[in-house]
Amino acid sequence: MDLARLQGMISATYGDQDRARGVDATFGWFIEEVGELSRAIRREGHDERVVEFTDVLAWLVSLADLCEVDLATEVEVRYGNGCPKCHQSPCGCGALDPARP
Repeated sequence: MDLARLQGMISATYGDQDRARGVDATFGWFIEEVGELSRAIRREGHDERVVEFTDVLAWLVSLADLCEVDLATEVEVRYGNGCPKCHQSPCGCGALDPARP
């Protein structure tokens, strides 16, 4: 599934609930899911990680939709030509700045 289709599907499925909840509360749920992902990465198996990665992605897409950000378009603009800073793929920033992780 591509990102534009995902954002449309999440909006159709949860958009009314998300708008009623608002950006701040939706962001809170997103952060909670990030915490669950952190625990799954550190303590759980692959299946639980899959659940948490997909939950985090769904909440991120919900937030983008609430904030009127078209993720598919904006990701293409920002990352479509490689690294947004050095414009290389793979990123060459580490070679430019050895202090950069």
